[in-house]
Amino acid sequence: MTQYTIAQLLKQTAPQDVEIKGWVRTFRAKRFIALNDGSTLNNIQCVVDFENTPEDVLKRITTGAAVHIKGELIESQGQGQTVEIAVTSIVILGDSDPEKYPIQPKKHSFEFLRENAHLRTRTNTFSAVMRLRSTLSFAVHKYFNDNGFYYMHTPIVTGSDAEGAGEMFRVSALDPKNPPLKDDGSVDYSKDFFGKETNLTVSGQLEAETYAMSLGKVYTFGPTFRAENSNTSRHLAEFWMIEPEVAFMDLAGNMDLAEDFMKSVITYVLEHNSEDLEFLDQRLFDEEKTKPQAERSEMRLIDKLKFVTENNFKRVSYTEAIDILKNSKPNKKKKFNYIIEEWGVDLQSEHERFLVEKHFKCPVILFDYPADIKAFYMRLNEDGKTVRAMDILFPGIGEIVGGSQREERLDVLKEKMAALNIPEEELWWYLDLRKYGTAVHSGFGLGFERLVMFATGMGNIKDVIPFPRTPQNAEF
Repeated sequence: MTQYTIAQLLKQTAPQDVEIKGWVRTFRAKRFIALNDGSTLNNIQCVVDFENTPEDVLKRITTGAAVHIKGELIESQGQGQTVEIAVTSIVILGDSDPEKYPIQPKKHSFEFLRENAHLRTRTNTFSAVMRLRSTLSFAVHKYFNDNGFYYMHTPIVTGSDAEGAGEMFRVSALDPKNPPLKDDGSVDYSKDFFGKETNLTVSGQLEAETYAMSLGKVYTFGPTFRAENSNTSRHLAEFWMIEPEVAFMDLAGNMDLAEDFMKSVITYVLEHNSEDLEFLDQRLFDEEKTKPQAERSEMRLIDKLKFVTENNFKRVSYTEAIDILKNSKPNKKKKFNYIIEEWGVDLQSEHERFLVEKHFKCPVILFDYPADIKAFYMRLNEDGKTVRAMDILFPGIGEIVGGSQREERLDVLKEKMAALNIPEEELWWYLDLRKYGTAVHSGFGLGFERLVMFATGMGNIKDVIPFPRTPQNAEF
C-alpha cells in the first residue's frame, strides 16, 4: 500500500488501496471527513463506516486532529470531487480540543490569524500564500543559477549602514546595566565582543559588490533588519532581500536583467501554482466587491501578473516622468495627495501607479533620479545632479525594485561620502574596490515580501511572512 500526499492522490485513478495522513478540516454526520495535509488547497473526502468504527474513535475525529487513514480510493458518489476514500482503518495520531482549537471551519479576520500565526497556514488563504512564497523562493534561486550567478551569504552582523538610514538594531554583548564607559561618559564599544559598534544589516549590497568584482555575477538572498518604528501594512522590522551585483554591467544592462528576472519568477508561479493563484484571485475579487467603486482595483490578480509577463517595461527618465505627472489631470485638479510642483521631489506610490496604470498601461522603469534623493554609492551622471538609478514600477503596488549603476570612480565616491559625513575608515574595504581594478558594475534590490504581496494579492506585508516582526511584536 502506497502512502501519498493529497495532491498526488487527487491525480490517481480509482480503485486502489491507499493510505494518507493529514489534519481534519471538518467531520460531519459521523461519516464524512474533509482531510488536508498542506500539499494542496483541496481536501480529500474520507468516508467512514461509522457502524463498524468504535464510538471512542469517532468522538476523537474533531477539527484539527491529526489522523492516519487507510482505505480504498474510489470514484466519488457525491459532487465536488472525482475521487474519495472509503475508510477501512483510522488511527488518531493527535487529538484536538474542538472547543479550544482556534482555526474553526469559518471565516477568520487576518488580525485574529496573525495572533495565531503558528496555526494560520491551516486555512486555505495562508496555505496558498505560503506555498506561493516557497515557489517564488525556488524560482529566484533557479533564475540566478540558470544565468551563471554565484550565491553568496553576506554578513548579518555589520559595522556599516549601507543605506545611510541610521535605523539599525544594535548588536552588543555588553552588560546593559553596567557597560564600560569612555572618559566623556559614552559607551566604550572597543570593549564589546567585536571591538566596535555593530548592528544587524539593512542590506547585503556593499559586501556583494566585493564578490562581484572578483566572481563577476553574484546575488544575495537573506534576512535584513530595519529598526523603523512604523507599524503600517508595508513595513516589517525583519524581511528578506534579493540583491544581485554584476561586474562590467551598466545601467542599461541592469534594467535588462531586472526586467528579465521579474518576468521569469512571475511566469514560474503562473505555471506551477495555478490552483493557489486561482483561489487567491477569487478571494481578492470577492474582497474588492465590498469596497467603494473608486477604491476597487481595475485588474484581477492573475491579470496583474500577466500584465507584467506579457508587456515590455517602458523606460522613462525621472525628468520625463515629472513632466507627465505635473501636466496630468489628477495633479492639475489636485486629486493627488501629494501634488507634483517641481523637479527633485521623491515620487509617492500614487504617482508611480498613475504612470503604470493610467498613462503608459505597462510596467515602467524610471531612471536617472536626482542625486539628492538617492544613496551615496549610485553613479553620478555627467550633469552633476542626477545618478544612474532605476526603479521598477508595477500596477497596484508602485515601486517594487530599486537599483543603480554603482559609482566606480574613487575620487567621486570619496567626495560623495565626505558630503554625507560617511567616514572613509568605516568603508576602507569598499573604497579599495575602486583602487584595484575598478570597473563599471551595477545591481538592484528587491524586497522579497513585496514580491510575495504582489504575487498573492495580499494587502498587508505581515500576511506574507511566516512570523512577522513589527514594533512591539516578537511573538513566536
